[in-house]
Amino acid sequence: MGFFGFFRRKPPVRDVGELADFIDAQSAFLIQKGIYDYARARSGHYAKVLMADKGFHGALDRSRWQGYPLGLAMVGEMIDTVFAPQDGGERRALLDPLIGLVLSVHDRYPKPVVLTDDEWRRGRDELALHLERLSTHPPKRVIDIPVPFVDRYFDLMPFDKQFLTMDAPTARGFLQLTLVSIQEELIKRMDVAAMANKLRVS
Repeated sequence: MGFFGFFRRKPPVRDVGELADFIDAQSAFLIQKGIYDYARARSGHYAKVLMADKGFHGALDRSRWQGYPLGLAMVGEMIDTVFAPQDGGERRALLDPLIGLVLSVHDRYPKPVVLTDDEWRRGRDELALHLERLSTHPPKRVIDIPVPFVDRYFDLMPFDKQFLTMDAPTARGFLQLTLVSIQEELIKRMDVAAMANKLRVS
């Protein structure tokens, strides 16, 4: 990307397929950036050496795939809060197709080689259960959505637990700020009312 490409506006999210692509990209970003940034910070001067190590790279790959369903859960719930004012008092009218869309994004990918069948299936099952439970409570503030996921997310860091420091609050802050930024980007790029209508008939 050239210098002026940095200022180029990102394309609008105009249809359900593009919303699925947004969910995919942002969920992966939310999980992967935090894991990679923590790994680099924790490794200090040895970061380049560690990142080049085949075994550690495999551990990073495992961490990001284990975390991907968590990213989908957080981004999916955030999108539910964006659509909530459009549901006309019928929460399931938009939530049900949104659940189907988020799960379809997960199902784009075959089981990663770094995970077992049971791990990949369990991640999807937990994602589906979390999304299904959204109808049992009012939409949360976006900043509160990551809170229940912080411990599971931090446990994914690719270091032996004895070497982890007490950085879970930092991980929480990263997830909160990043998810708020993702929401702001989506609202800028998407006509919420128009997309809600498209989602209803998808």
